[in-house]
Amino acid sequence: MLSEKSPAGHPRDDVIPPVVPPLPRERHLGRNLPPATALDWLREGWSDFRTHPTPSILYGLAIYIVSMVVVWLLFYLELDYFIFPALAGFVVIGPLVASGLYEKSRRLEAGEPVSFASMIFVRPRAGRSALFMGVMLLGLFLLWQRAAVIVYSLFFGVVAFPGIDEIAPMLFLTSTGWALLIVGGAVGALFAAFGFAISVFAAPMLLEEKTDALSAFALSIAMVWNNLPVMIAWGAIVLALFIFSVLTALIGLIVVFPVLGHATWRAYKALKPTEEQRTYHVVGPRPDAG
Repeated sequence: MLSEKSPAGHPRDDVIPPVVPPLPRERHLGRNLPPATALDWLREGWSDFRTHPTPSILYGLAIYIVSMVVVWLLFYLELDYFIFPALAGFVVIGPLVASGLYEKSRRLEAGEPVSFASMIFVRPRAGRSALFMGVMLLGLFLLWQRAAVIVYSLFFGVVAFPGIDEIAPMLFLTSTGWALLIVGGAVGALFAAFGFAISVFAAPMLLEEKTDALSAFALSIAMVWNNLPVMIAWGAIVLALFIFSVLTALIGLIVVFPVLGHATWRAYKALKPTEEQRTYHVVGPRPDAG
């Protein structure tokens, strides 16, 4: 194969440009926070909880009562096989349910009065977008429940759920049960990770800003991805405290849920990008930017 030559008869060296590595791109949404920062957020959430604690305790008590009513209904309707997926799926809708706690933390920052009524009747600046977010998260939650039923059917067939009394021996004393735990845990982890990433910062963002739900979802994922070490640590703290609440028959939610809600607001404020950084992330640098 003859190489292309210049008019002088010499081979041209500009036919194929040289391969150069891409320029490093600055992570404009990254804060380079160490994982231990998640403990600082938890301490700040505890501080917000202790400041005018009565509204936060009432909020946590309301969450506990609603959760117990849901559990009772599942047993009453003989849908007890939904209990474990429902408890796990709480991670998805939890950030949305905590909107009143974000409002209290916001008011404390702004020096505004705090009351239980102001936490219950929250008016997000995003308006209907917050409602749209709730519908989307509810759809993801229902999809999670259906996936749990499908995984169960794949291992045990289309048979009736044996009940809570027999589920532990079936899961932990049989090879099929262990296989279900591994596969179901992997599927549940994917749903939990996705639900956590899209909602953890989208809910406080819709409370504070006039934006749409899809943009809030996308920016929440970007904030989590660009701050992965500290967010993994924060997710582990949330999971550990939620498991503690389950082991206390959900009584722990009375304190744990408000503290996590306040701490999530602190995490959002710590990782929230500036308008310039957000524009750079979404649109890219201006052509005249050095």
